[in-house]
Amino acid sequence: MDLTVDELAARAGVTVRTVRFYAGRGLLPPPRLRGRTGLYGADHLARLELVKELSSLGLTLAAIEKHLGKIPLDAPAEDLALQRALLSPWAPERPEDLDRHELDRRAGRHLDDDTLKRLEALGVVENVAPDSVRVVMPALLGIGAELAALPMPLDTLIASHEAVERHTTALATELQQVFQDTVVRPYRESGRSPEERDRLMELAGKLKPLMIQSLVSSFQHAVDQAIRDSTDRLRSPSTPDPRTGRDGDAREC
Repeated sequence: MDLTVDELAARAGVTVRTVRFYAGRGLLPPPRLRGRTGLYGADHLARLELVKELSSLGLTLAAIEKHLGKIPLDAPAEDLALQRALLSPWAPERPEDLDRHELDRRAGRHLDDDTLKRLEALGVVENVAPDSVRVVMPALLGIGAELAALPMPLDTLIASHEAVERHTTALATELQQVFQDTVVRPYRESGRSPEERDRLMELAGKLKPLMIQSLVSSFQHAVDQAIRDSTDRLRSPSTPDPRTGRDGDAREC
């Protein structure tokens, strides 16, 4: 693959100026020269696509530079493609700017200013204006609108969103570390065989939906257990236990 800088930019879906900026920051290795023309190959394209993937995850330029600093400049395109494959399933949805009419259509209901304020507290939308709204998490717009319509205090929604954000961030960090330690590191230490690389890329594509299903089921179980524990704490010692028909004092005895 021999690409000019214009062809590389077109293949990667970025501007030539962006390619030159990344090259100037050391994120891309120098091109091969044919006369006075710089030529880029599959490794340049793979590294550029990895930079885009890292950027879509919300990483700052400094964080991207730090991440790529751990990857040798002569790393083959296959290794860079694996890096991208491991990241792609976890890339967040891209925010969308919608006018109010399209917003109502997507949500399946009319969203007044009060509902939008509640959606903003849930982190689903931001930059609410009279004629447009930025939807941060498009997939959550419908269910978020239903949740915002519930007759709950705004403080409850805010506290709930902060609790979910706090615990899911910690969980995602821990799971990512487990995957790196038990899957990615052994692959690197074993010599990066093509068969193992293909297996990892297939695994990366299947991991996200399975993890989401597992988390939903585990959370449902945890909620049920929390309700049972709360009911047990609220029951007075003399209240009969519906599971046994005996009162609390008898159970303790």
